[in-house]
Order: sequence, then C-alpha cells, then structure tokens
Amino acid sequence: MPALSVTVERFPINGTFTIARGSKTEAVVVVARIEDRGAAGRGECVPYARYGETVEDVAAAISALGPDIAAGLDRAGLQGRLPAGAARNALDCAFWDLEAKRSGVRAAIAAGLPALRPLETAFTLSLDSPEAMAQAAARAGRPLLKLKLGAPGDPERLAAVRAAAPGARLIVDANEGWDEAALPGLLAACAAVGVELVEQPLPAADDGALARLPHPVPICADESTHARAGLAELRGRYDAVNIKLDKTGGLTEALAMAEEAERLGFELMVGCMLASSLAMAPALLVAQRARVVDLDGPLLLARDRVPGLRYEGATVYPPPPELWG
Repeated sequence: MPALSVTVERFPINGTFTIARGSKTEAVVVVARIEDRGAAGRGECVPYARYGETVEDVAAAISALGPDIAAGLDRAGLQGRLPAGAARNALDCAFWDLEAKRSGVRAAIAAGLPALRPLETAFTLSLDSPEAMAQAAARAGRPLLKLKLGAPGDPERLAAVRAAAPGARLIVDANEGWDEAALPGLLAACAAVGVELVEQPLPAADDGALARLPHPVPICADESTHARAGLAELRGRYDAVNIKLDKTGGLTEALAMAEEAERLGFELMVGCMLASSLAMAPALLVAQRARVVDLDGPLLLARDRVPGLRYEGATVYPPPPELWG
C-alpha cells in the first residue's frame, strides 16, 4: 500500500534575500514523498507566512493525509481534501511524480503537453540601495532581470539598474509595497526605463484602484490571485497573472488555471517561491505557455539538491526523471 513520509529541509541562500516584507538567509521547504510498489514520488513546497502558513502547520496537514493515501486517496481525490496552498502542492506534485515513476511516462506527456523545451528565466535582484542593486545587475549579466522594489527610493533604484544593465529586459515586483497615491509616478518611472511588467504594486486588499488608473506598463497579479476562483474578477485591474504552484495547490490546478487565465485574456507569468530544483521542476510544465518565466530559485541558493535542474546562464532545461516527473 502507498506510504507517505514528510521531511523539512533547509537550503542556505547565497547571501541575503530581501523583499518589501523582510529578509531571509535560508529557504525552508517541506517535502512529501509517496512510495508505492517499489516507486517513489516527491513534491516540494514552501509554506508562506503572507498566506498564514507555517512550516509546522503545512507539514502536519500533509502528514494527516497519510492514512487516507494508504487507503487509496489519489491525486484526483486530493483536490477536494486540501485547499489551494503549499500542503496540497507538495502532495499533488508527489502524486504526479509517482505516476510518472510507476508508468515510465513523463509527467509532461501524461499532462498532454508536447516535449518540454528549455526556457529563459528571469534572475531576481533583492531589494537594496540603488548602488548595490546596480552592482548586482552588472555582476549578473542576465538578459532578464527581476527587481524587488517596494520601498522609498524606487525611482532611483530603477534608474541605477538601467544604467548598469542597459541591454537587459526588466520586470519589477513591488510585493504590495506601493500605494495608490504614489502609483502613477512609480509606473511612469518604470515606463521611462523600459520595464516590461510590474507585479503586485498595491496590497491585494486595495487593488481595486488599478481599474481606475492607466497602465503605462502591464500589471501582473501575484498576491491577488491563487487559483481559478476569482480570476474573472481581476479583469480590468490586471493585465497578467503570476501562477505559482505553492499558491494554486499543485500542478493539477496550475495547469487548469493557466488555461482559464488565457481564456479570460490574461498574459501568463509563472513564478516560484525561494526553493530547490524539486519545486521548480513541475512548474516548468506550466511555464511552457508563459510570456514571462521566473523560476530562478535554485540560482539564489548556496547549494541545490543533486540531481537538480540544469541552468546555463539564463536558460533552464527540463528536469531529468531522477529529479522529478
């Protein structure tokens, strides 16, 4: 019979990762492993305090389903047993991996997708002083940079990064750090340096203002959207949606959400929490249809798991079956 195990793992970050809500020096992940008939599937999630999640609660929620999994709970049944969030993500991705390992059929094929292709990912620059972010941009030498903003001095940060990386494409993530009064000026500053997309400029609770303001730069929903429910209500406020498996509760919902978002006319971005290659691997399936891919989590760590995803510069390659799927 299937057996579930749950572990908490820690990966040191290469330096300090800072956004508008705070800083961290390690990535703490929860891994679900399901073994059955000589095969094992794994899924990794990141509990996120912004959504009321803790490592302990997420690990407990996963563990609590051990008897149900032993009794035959499968991926389809899981969707109604846990809400969208980190715990369901780990289990959902573990089921996908287990199905691939037992059948010998890659997860992408099982999902009805063509063969996965390498993708260009953004590279994230932590929130820092204009000078420090400019230096980081120059060192990175990446074609697509994601700037963490959301603090006083953001126009200066934008100008400094653009001067240091004149050929790079830029996207911005304010992590709910701006307000309605300042937004027109900040969007104008983004447009002036050629920013292509701005993620979640306003707090999710206050994003109705986005329907009243012009969008000189396309605006992408992150904290304002988790799964398919409520997507239609975002029309007029957002031009794109950021799909993250830790928000959707796994690959199953993420694939469905991507299809529904496109039907509603949204551009797609696929993003990640700060985690290892095991968390990025299933997201690559959804990312195949995205305009913007932000799956650089392992690049920000001091070490990744082995085997991990292969990154060559800004290019991330499909996962080897030993890693996932």
